[in-house]
Amino acid sequence: MAYQLYRNTTLGNSLQESLDELIQTQQITPQLALQVLLQFDKAINTALANRVRNRVNFRGSLNTYRFCDNVWTFVLNDVEFREVTDLVKVDKVKIVACDGKSESTQNKTDK
Repeated sequence: MAYQLYRNTTLGNSLQESLDELIQTQQITPQLALQVLLQFDKAINTALANRVRNRVNFRGSLNTYRFCDNVWTFVLNDVEFREVTDLVKVDKVKIVACDGKSESTQNKTDK
């Protein structure tokens, strides 16, 4: 099962709104809309895992952290993000980090 974190992005929200509209006009069933969202979850997780190669360094003060259900959550204050020549400063940022391995890959390595 793919993580559903990206449903709250601009792209994910737009997809959900479009699917809701199609359901309300009875052009698709709620079951089909769910299948589309599940495929979106798989596709976005795969694309980000395999296609994104940019690296960003960041530094800040750790406010809180939590590890629950194999998901790390960090809240940092006064954070600086650096990418080669670019620098961005923010007051507060929340980082959610999930295991990037798929279940099938993880099961193969566990055996």
